[in-house]
This record gives sequence, structure tokens and C-alpha cells, in this order.
Amino acid sequence: MTDAWAGIGWFAVLLLGNAFFVGAEFAVMSARRAQIEPRAEAGSRPARITIKAMEKVSLMLATVQLGVTICSLLILLIVEPSVHELLHPLLHDLGESTANVISFTTALVIVSFMHVVFGEMVPKNISFSIPERAALILVPPLYFLAQALRPVVVSLDMLANACLRLFRVPVRSDANTAYTLDQVEDIVEHSTREGVLNDSSGALSNAFEFTEKKVRDISVAPANLISFNETVTPREIEQAVAKYGFSRYPLTSDSNEIVGYVHLKDVIDLRDDEVDDPIPAKRIRTLISLPASMELEDALASMKRVGAHMARSFDRSGKLVGVLFLEDILEELVGEVQDATQRD
Repeated sequence: MTDAWAGIGWFAVLLLGNAFFVGAEFAVMSARRAQIEPRAEAGSRPARITIKAMEKVSLMLATVQLGVTICSLLILLIVEPSVHELLHPLLHDLGESTANVISFTTALVIVSFMHVVFGEMVPKNISFSIPERAALILVPPLYFLAQALRPVVVSLDMLANACLRLFRVPVRSDANTAYTLDQVEDIVEHSTREGVLNDSSGALSNAFEFTEKKVRDISVAPANLISFNETVTPREIEQAVAKYGFSRYPLTSDSNEIVGYVHLKDVIDLRDDEVDDPIPAKRIRTLISLPASMELEDALASMKRVGAHMARSFDRSGKLVGVLFLEDILEELVGEVQDATQRD
């Protein structure tokens, strides 16, 4: 009977070990490096070790897999005989065969319930709820254990990689440690909040929002444009600059279709006898067309490639959504940009 209760005690220890490995696994995966690095820079040894572990995710996960497997197997091997011994006096009258079946079934139910709830779900939820704190507590001992078991883990990893190569599956030696956009944004927000980074202009914050915006988000609808017919004269453009303060204006055809645009510098050098005649066709700039669903960074690259200051944006059906101005794209990145001719 003493051995049976000792087995139950070992069950508790192994269940705790299984919970440790599961909690450490989810902690190292869900903890945000941006929250750990300031602690490491402040001299926290657990934080420094956690950062090292985050840089060796593959080794950490392999160690976790080994630990969980061993704990799970030992739990079943230990609990079944212990439960059988504890229940044997109660089931003796049912016969040896029936007693064995009942004890094994009881052990399986107990192990499954305790293993799933306390060995898997509870530590996983804790790590998800407080990832940074869980990482600082659980990941350092996992890191040292991984270093101690490194020869075993590396050998098993080599065997696994050999199997992958046998089936022509590409092998990666470690997880990708590059920062994602969300992680970089989190680093900037945290650094600004701690006073390490000054983003008074908002340029960095705008850059993250910029990557999420589409052409349709900043296109100017045709009804809101200050435009002229393609027969407009240089004098009328000069008057418009004086009145509105903009240096570029879209031009429309008789059917009200936007056909191009004109810049002040395209007409300012014309002779006096030409300023009351329609602008020469060769001085009217063409508009490129961009999908309204295109990301702003791609639109910026397209406009830079052809040297365009304006572009038409169309939806999937080919309907004109509006006109995209290079100036508006830049304002999404650096804040308000005033036209050189614009009045305050």
C-alpha cells in the first residue's frame, strides 16, 4: 500500500513536470520580446536568459516535446499499477480479470482528466494570460535543461531531419527570428511610452498605419476635385493658382472624363501671346491608372517609377473612384505637406 501512495505522489510530481513544459512552451511562443528586452537591458538575468531562449526556439520546442513525452509515458506506467494496488482489496471478490479491467479503466480516466486539465489546459491558459511573467519564471529553467539535454535533443533532431530529407521536405534549422510588423509596432509603442523614443512628429506611428491603407482610402472623389476642361488656357491656370493655391490641376474632356493634368511650371514659361490659347497637348501630363484596392506603398512605388504626381484610381468594375495625389501619400507618412504655391 505504501508503494501505491508513493506512485500517486510521483504522479503529482510528473503532472507538475508536464505542466511546466507546456507552460514554458506557450510562454516562449507568446511572450513579446519588446516587453522582455527592457528588463534584460536593466540587468535582469532571467530576462537575458529568456531572450537567449527566444533566439533558439527550435531547441526549446524540441526539449519541450521530449519532456512532455517522457512525463506522459511515466505517468501512465506509474499510475496504473498504483491505482490497481489501491483498488485491489475492493475488487478482489470480482475476480482478477475484472479487477484488472476496472483498475486500468479507472487509471486511464484519472490520468486523462488530470493530464488534460492540469497538465495541459491550465498551464497553457496561464501562459496566454500573463505571457511575459510566465516567460521570466518558466523559460530560464527550460533553457538550462535544454542546454543539459542538447546532445540528446540534437541527435533526435538530426534523425527527424533525415526523415524529412527522405521525403524531400525542406529542413529549417530554426524558427524565423525576424520581427513582424506587429512586433516592430509594439516595440515603437513601448519605447515611446518609456521615454526611450521620441515620436513627436508622429512619423513612426504614421508609417505603421500607412502599410494598412489602400489607394481608395485617400483618393479624392471627382466631385471634390478642382479641375478644368482640357481647353483651359495658361492664364486660367495662373489665376487658379492665385485663387486656390495649388500648383497641379486635373484636366477633363468634354465628356467629363479625366484625361490628364497640368502643372504650373508647364505653362509659366509660355510667351505672352500664348497665355490665352489652350494649353498645348504636349504640355499636358498623362495620368497613370491604379486599382483602388492597391496598397499605398505599392502605389507610391508605381508613381515614383514613372515620375507621376497624380494618378486615377478605379474599382474592379472599371469605375473611376477618384484621383490620387502624391502629396497625400507623403502626408500619410510625414504629416501635412504644403504645396509650394499654397498659402497658409
